[in-house]
Amino acid sequence: MLRTCTSCGKNNRLPAARVADTGRCGACKAELPALAEPLDVDSAEFKEIVSTVKVPVLVDFWAGWCGPCRMVAPTVSRVARDLAVKAIVLKVNSERHPDLAQLFRVRGIPNFAVLKDGDLVLQQSGVVSHQQLKRWLTEAT
Repeated sequence: MLRTCTSCGKNNRLPAARVADTGRCGACKAELPALAEPLDVDSAEFKEIVSTVKVPVLVDFWAGWCGPCRMVAPTVSRVARDLAVKAIVLKVNSERHPDLAQLFRVRGIPNFAVLKDGDLVLQQSGVVSHQQLKRWLTEAT
């Protein structure tokens, strides 16, 4: 996984298991902040992150044509900011990655799944509030 330093602009390679952590830039030694935004992932990145991270993972299955998905996107971003270091938020485009949508039996979008240690803790489709998303991740800790 690559994370760009906000000080010098250099890309820093991080192992998937550490994607939720803070770190230091290899070039300028500035602190790399925790991941505080949803991470758009493909199937390989998804599997690598979910199988190695130690924090809960919120997965947002979405599609570009989905109005409710666009409506809830700012809420999902806010949850990622609020729970940086404590959780990771992944976004999976269900049209580009139908294998993941099938694996999680996604029938309607938006669809949210919470995973802990690679295991599905809960899943729900439809628009969900900021408080509910945070509660799910907090309970999965």
